[in-house]
Amino acid sequence: MKNNTINKEEIDKFSKIAEEWWNPAGKFKPLHKFNPIRISYIKNNIISTLKLKDNNKPLEKIKILDIGCGGGLLSEPMCRLGASVVGIDASDKNIKVAKLHAEKNNLNIDYYCASPETFETKIKCDVILNMEIVEHVEDVDFFLKSYLFAIVGAEYILKWLPIGTHEWEKFVKPENLIDILKKYNLSLDALDGMKFNLITDRWSLSSDKSINYIGKFIKN
Repeated sequence: MKNNTINKEEIDKFSKIAEEWWNPAGKFKPLHKFNPIRISYIKNNIISTLKLKDNNKPLEKIKILDIGCGGGLLSEPMCRLGASVVGIDASDKNIKVAKLHAEKNNLNIDYYCASPETFETKIKCDVILNMEIVEHVEDVDFFLKSYLFAIVGAEYILKWLPIGTHEWEKFVKPENLIDILKKYNLSLDALDGMKFNLITDRWSLSSDKSINYIGKFIKN
């Protein structure tokens, strides 16, 4: 039986609400609220790890693969920061939304409807973004292996699990993720929890990683 990382029910669920991706007051409101801190985290870690200059477009000449890009909420900011971005998603509706929104904003982003094991490219990327995806696939180990070995030249992965948008029993604990990635020669470089302040209505870094965390892994 052929391994497959796609969970059809998850894909169908997100396809039905794909048109809402860019509505800050819609069903993806939590993602829009979370975007500023994760964009800052990703940008700062890429700059420090790859020793880049922090200017208006610090990610210029950096190639990024955004796995499970959805409607492009991370792909677009990375592109605006100067990066060359490729976004893939298993939902055709999400990809159509992402392409349309990028075109409207004159952003050159390459979007493809594909899962990691079906995506074929000769592009060598510096960074792989894997946000809120791991707990939506059928086989976590195979999923990670698929894109770690299919995408040549990836330097590190940034991982995000958003609070309140996932099924708790599918939550991948940090120690489990670290163990899996060790098998593929990726070592943990940074791991931070994230918390939401109801009073300030903002996200911030936290030492608590039990519900929501973001991490950086570097390829050995």
